Amino acid sequence: MTQYEKWMRAAIADAHLALATGDVPVAALVLAADGTVLGRGHNERELHQDPTAHAEVVAIRAAARATGDWHLTGTTLVVTLEPCVMCAGAILSARIPRVVFGAWDEKAGAVGSVYDVLRDRRLNHSVEVVAGVEADACAALLLEFFEVRR
Repeated sequence: MTQYEKWMRAAIADAHLALATGDVPVAALVLAADGTVLGRGHNERELHQDPTAHAEVVAIRAAARATGDWHLTGTTLVVTLEPCVMCAGAILSARIPRVVFGAWDEKAGAVGSVYDVLRDRRLNHSVEVVAGVEADACAALLLEFFEVRR
């Protein structure tokens, strides 16, 4: 098992926490260079009635509080679903150099599916992207969530 797979499995476990509040089961971790978790989050939009409470934003906010710095250089963000445009903007703003994601988001993905914001050379920061890590497990969790609601 690779380090990326290990991190993604931890994020998948956290994604289940979103189910308790009716939130879409997506979770994210912000990791230091040595693999220490600096911040973690899962979707909390329904919990807080906050449209910005995506897993990535929650994890980035936690990591910034933990480090005392909004510059999250030298970190890796691991997330179970391809980030949207808003989350991609937060990743760029935090100067996160690497993103690892699981499932592709063909409707709202901003890291290759619909847009490719993180690798847009016109912007002030570019990000290394590792896509599709544990993609089937990440997608299955989402499919099960939405099948129950249809």
